[in-house]
Amino acid sequence: MILLRLFYEFFKTGLFAVGGGLATLPFLSALADKTGWYTQSQLMDMLAVSESTPGPIGVNTATYVGFTVAGVPGAIVATLGLVCPSIIIILIVATILNAFRHNKYVESVFRCLRPASVALIAAAGLSVVLETFTPAAGAGFNWIGLALAGVLIVLTHWVPQTKKLHPIVWIVLSALVGILAGM
Repeated sequence: MILLRLFYEFFKTGLFAVGGGLATLPFLSALADKTGWYTQSQLMDMLAVSESTPGPIGVNTATYVGFTVAGVPGAIVATLGLVCPSIIIILIVATILNAFRHNKYVESVFRCLRPASVALIAAAGLSVVLETFTPAAGAGFNWIGLALAGVLIVLTHWVPQTKKLHPIVWIVLSALVGILAGM
């Protein structure tokens, strides 16, 4: 019965928490008060752990809450409950778009969205570049960031790719660079 309740509560959270993982926080806070499964202090600890682990904050928090309430089955059920509304909505939208795939208005919308998407990605990349190469007030250049950029340019353009590395290698390397940059 607890697993069904977990699924139901997280399904509602996934359905109405639009805007990312932090948008689930008010729902999780109300859930703590309503069910007594965890305290507000525990919720803040769960959020801290969820932010520091790879993956979406909302999904990580749902998994953590589910595990706290009902162990591994609870973690699985809570996570599925949170993502099911998104999956259902995506399937509905994909079905509708597929039906109107060759509609001139739909094609026009996508023709306009492509450059907007490119612009948003470029703006995010530019902000990272500016943050890396612009000295902070009273500080010099971020030489570690500059060196990392140089290494990445060399590796992506002039070193032939011989074997793909497992993604965990890149995660570990980026964590080490982050630790070194923080020193």
